[in-house]
Amino acid sequence: MGYSKQAVVGISWIGAFRVFSRLIAFLRVVVLARLLVPAQFGVFGIASMALALLEILTETGINVFLIQEKEDVDSYVNDAWFVSIIRGLLIAIFIILTAPLVVSFFKIPQSYSLILLISAVPLIRGFINPSIVKYQKNLQFNKEFLLRSAIFCFDSLVAIIVSLITRSAIGLVFGLIAGAILEVILSFILIKPTPSIQFNLQKISKIFHRGKWVTLYGILNFAASKGDSVIIGRILGSGPLGIYQMGYTISTMPVSEIADTANRVTFPVYTKIAGDVNRLKKGFTRTILFVSAISILIGTLIFFFPKDLFILAFGQKWADTMIVLKPLAIFGVIRAISGTTSSLFLSVGRQNYVAGMTFLRFAALALTIVPLTIVYGIEGTSYSILISGIVEVPLVAYYVWLIFKTDGTSKN
Repeated sequence: MGYSKQAVVGISWIGAFRVFSRLIAFLRVVVLARLLVPAQFGVFGIASMALALLEILTETGINVFLIQEKEDVDSYVNDAWFVSIIRGLLIAIFIILTAPLVVSFFKIPQSYSLILLISAVPLIRGFINPSIVKYQKNLQFNKEFLLRSAIFCFDSLVAIIVSLITRSAIGLVFGLIAGAILEVILSFILIKPTPSIQFNLQKISKIFHRGKWVTLYGILNFAASKGDSVIIGRILGSGPLGIYQMGYTISTMPVSEIADTANRVTFPVYTKIAGDVNRLKKGFTRTILFVSAISILIGTLIFFFPKDLFILAFGQKWADTMIVLKPLAIFGVIRAISGTTSSLFLSVGRQNYVAGMTFLRFAALALTIVPLTIVYGIEGTSYSILISGIVEVPLVAYYVWLIFKTDGTSKN
């Protein structure tokens, strides 16, 4: 089967998982929105931000390295697992040590217990068998569909059951923990080889060297994508934060899923054809046209989402979410289209391009978010996010031009 056909099959499988998982996620949000109040969602948002930040600060780019690497992945499994375990342990320790600082910054003491509990998630994830990346590298997306679907359903089921029992956001954390445990178990049962505690300093150094731009991109992407929540939580409190995060999820999730699906499939495909610029350009053009068409269609539907239908689904207490839906829907479309270029840049070793475009988005956000949030509340925050997405587009277009103007295959 040619790579084009493999890409279509891959998009079909990953797309099926995204549709399935987001349908479950939507139903989960509807159920939890009835059980919890906006402030409880905001408290969970603070705990999850602490986890996301530390995961990004210690990002090694292991998965990107293993997909890019032309050598046998099996020879790196032990080293990758060792690095992953140490990383997970460090994140867990840092979360516990910095929990009082996070609580003090946001002035929301209810988040302390959730932050401590969520520290178990990276510790568990650290033991996932790195061989799991072979499903993506070898374009075995049907197997990845089954694996991810099982994990996601288990996560959602646990989150809903515990939330029903406790009437607390702690159920969301238990869902993450349950999903992480199941992923560790399945990664050892289903995927070979299984790793052992062995390491080679030369191989570990190679992983870190290749992953330095991935780490920088992760830090900047966190700042650009989570900075809005940090500012709202600090300035406006957990209630507005919960409302904003609900609006962000509803308005951007459908279109971002399209870009994420395309990137997950096209990254390993582009990597295999990176040496043939004509094939690469043809494949990229098809991908971005497809993503653009679907994203614009879905974004338009979200933009005109009826208020009465929204309130019927989520309840009157979430009515204020409507004020951020329109600007965030436009942002979602822009990011879905521009974000599709990430897999292209990574496939030709241009991790610095991904970091560069993300830095520009972060800079625009940093300059506008505080004044707009202070003056206009969460609606101002949503417009700051939209501005950050718009200013990124010209640089992304320039980077794409550079890739196809030259052979674009030098490694960094």
